[in-house]
Amino acid sequence: MNATTRQCVMRERFFRRDRRSVPAARKFAHEALVDWALIEGFRHEDVLLCVSELSTNALLHGVPPGRGFRLFLRCDGDVLRVEVHDSGPGVPEVVDAGDGEGGRGLLLVAAFADRWGVSDRSPGKVVWCEFAVRRKEDFRIPSR
Repeated sequence: MNATTRQCVMRERFFRRDRRSVPAARKFAHEALVDWALIEGFRHEDVLLCVSELSTNALLHGVPPGRGFRLFLRCDGDVLRVEVHDSGPGVPEVVDAGDGEGGRGLLLVAAFADRWGVSDRSPGKVVWCEFAVRRKEDFRIPSR
């Protein structure tokens, strides 16, 4: 494997239905990005924002009492994928929240991620987003 190829990696963790789970999920994602050297030259703040929003949405709308959600992070070298699995019903959608305080989570995910979507799961659903991984050599200015 040469220096420009990233090894396929995946991390996952279960979080309980608890308000402390959102910062814990964000910390978990940050640690994975550091381990995978996806901090410098990568949109790590965008990823962490999306992890926070998807985790919050799962807690507010997708996690029944006594349950939790699972966060998966996967980097295959070209794409970083964030998945939040919950057991709640319904299909989330982007809404314009107007001047209200809430409801902008998926709007932010749609704006910051390269792709996002929802997949079926029994029970529940998987809400995911993806980010293109650019390597350091992609940022080099070509010599003349």
